[in-house]
Amino acid sequence: MHTSVEEALGTPSDVFVDYTSAVAVKSNVLLAIKAGRHVVIGSSGLTNDDFAEIDAAARAKNVGVIAVGNFAITAALLQRFAVEAAKHIEDFEIIDIAYKEKIDAPSGTARELAWRLGVDPSKVHSLRLPGYTIGLEVRFGREDERLTLHYDGGPGAKPYISGTLLAIRRVGEVVGLMRGLDGIL
Repeated sequence: MHTSVEEALGTPSDVFVDYTSAVAVKSNVLLAIKAGRHVVIGSSGLTNDDFAEIDAAARAKNVGVIAVGNFAITAALLQRFAVEAAKHIEDFEIIDIAYKEKIDAPSGTARELAWRLGVDPSKVHSLRLPGYTIGLEVRFGREDERLTLHYDGGPGAKPYISGTLLAIRRVGEVVGLMRGLDGIL
C-alpha cells in the first residue's frame, strides 16, 4: 500500500487511474504524466484550462489521457447520440440529475456534454433531489417535434467498472487528452 502518488508512481505500471477529488486530481495527473504513465481520469472538477494543460503535458511525454465524467457505457452512448442530434436540431437543454448531497453542480458528465456540444452554460440545469442517484437528460425541440435522450444510473458500481476497464485497456492508443468514453466505443 502506498501513502502518496509519488510513492505509487515508483512502482512500475502502464496506467495511472485517478478517482480522487477535484482538489487533488490535476496535480496527481500531472505527476503521472511526468512519470511517463498513461492516465485515466474519473474525478470531476477540472476546467477547460486544466484540460488544455494536461493535453499539452501528455503530448510532450507522448502518453495518453482519457478523462471521463461518467464511465457507464449507456452514459457515453447518450453523449454520442446527443452530439449527432445537435447537428440537426439546434435548440436543446441539458438537465443534470443527482442525489441531494452531490457536491458538483453541474456534474462532470453534464459539463463534458456541454463542452462537446459547445453549449452556453445557461442551457445546463442541475437538479439535486432525494431519491435519485445520477442521471442526464437532453431535450431537443423543433417546431411540432421533440426528442429526449435520458440516462439514469443506479447505485451499483458495475456499469462504471466496465467503462473504466475499457478506458484502461484503450488509453495506450491515445496521445494527448481524449475527453469522454464515447471516442473509444
